[in-house]
Amino acid sequence: MELATLRSEICRVGRSLFERGYVHATAGNISARVDEADGGGCLITPTEACLGFLEPGRLAWFDRRGEQRGGDRASKTLELHRAIYEVQPDARCIIHTHSTHLVALTLLGAWSEHDILPPITPYYVMKVGHVPLVPYHRPGDPAAVQAVMQRLREAQARGGPLRGVMLDRLGPNVWHESPAAAMAVLEELEETARLWLLTRRHPAPLPEAQIEELRRHFGARW
Repeated sequence: MELATLRSEICRVGRSLFERGYVHATAGNISARVDEADGGGCLITPTEACLGFLEPGRLAWFDRRGEQRGGDRASKTLELHRAIYEVQPDARCIIHTHSTHLVALTLLGAWSEHDILPPITPYYVMKVGHVPLVPYHRPGDPAAVQAVMQRLREAQARGGPLRGVMLDRLGPNVWHESPAAAMAVLEELEETARLWLLTRRHPAPLPEAQIEELRRHFGARW
């Protein structure tokens, strides 16, 4: 995606998330890889920026060495985003939010350490897949990077790539090939958390035979 278009798309997605209540105040951040033809590295939203009022020219731009090339001071989660990009080659955009139902889920207790939610709907299985819980760390704590990397390595060892991780009491980090695609992952994840909580965490997971059918027909990552 051309650099100017990418800047505008990050701002569009941020505004959409804010206007629909997926983010509030200055919580959350978005980053995206910059094509090598445009200089490489990544763009990330500035620290303390409201995602509903981003300005394309103020997005922080970092090269592959982590040196800033332009924009305002970056979000304190920059190193986490850069680490995810290093080990997730299919990730072109990462979105982090403090989405209400997902954070509430960690306060009440996630389904398991390796899956914060059970596979209760086909679209959750198809569009999201496994989302492990990362133990609590304060915002910006460098130790959180290593904790996320551990979850990614564990998933790779099991042969299952991830589309996201859940930071305990903070919110999800999800990724995909574009800002719009990453936003769709976030929406499906938050909606599944809302359904799970609305039904008081009683629905039975899809049976293995039905999950296998989703794998065969849609390449589901479960």
